[in-house]
Amino acid sequence: MGTNVFGVVLAGGQGTRMGNVEKPKQFLEVGNKPIIIHTLEKFVVNPQFERVIVLSPKQWLQYTTDIVKKYIRNSDRIDVIVGGTTRNDTVMNSIAHIEKNYGIDDDTIIVTHDSVRPFVTHRILEENISFARKYGACDTVIPATDTIVESTNSRSITSIPDRSIMYQGQTPQSFHAKKLRSVFMNLTEEEKKILTDACKILVLKGETVALVEGEVFNIKITYPYDLRVAESLLGGNQTC
Repeated sequence: MGTNVFGVVLAGGQGTRMGNVEKPKQFLEVGNKPIIIHTLEKFVVNPQFERVIVLSPKQWLQYTTDIVKKYIRNSDRIDVIVGGTTRNDTVMNSIAHIEKNYGIDDDTIIVTHDSVRPFVTHRILEENISFARKYGACDTVIPATDTIVESTNSRSITSIPDRSIMYQGQTPQSFHAKKLRSVFMNLTEEEKKILTDACKILVLKGETVALVEGEVFNIKITYPYDLRVAESLLGGNQTC
């Protein structure tokens, strides 16, 4: 069993971009199982994780707990708790939970991952753990294949950055838990407002965030089209 490494699966989203569905997207079924179950299975089979923390919307807490028990054999390694109002509040909730229940020291690593990225691979998880240990933080990315166009007014192109230095962010994003919390607590309210994810917390403060090579198929299931892609990936026995 690994020491001081925790999986943090972020399932706080309501899935509004999926359209008029009655449940958040992480609970929609792909390959006869909820998406979140496919994701959790990748974490639970990895012995490096001491625990896996799942953060759920409050109103879906019991439902999440029930499906984890139903589908995952060693569900006793998983804690289901309430997420926060923003992504970063949710990550901070996970750190507080780990500290209260298992203790945190300078070596504690959290591997944070979207619940709706079920195709994360063993390699990606392993590299996140080792890069977080070595550099203090890392982000999973793939090189941008499309030209990225910037527009500050939403009407016309402001600039076209050099594609060769552009990457598309995925997850996991992994961190030394104490360092991440310390930097987050020292942000101003204005800085907190512009955050889109936890890596930006560290980048804002000039901290190193190393790059882990992702996979094109490590997709985030956001739109109805993505469900069809996920079904075809599963149908093709995508090895992860």
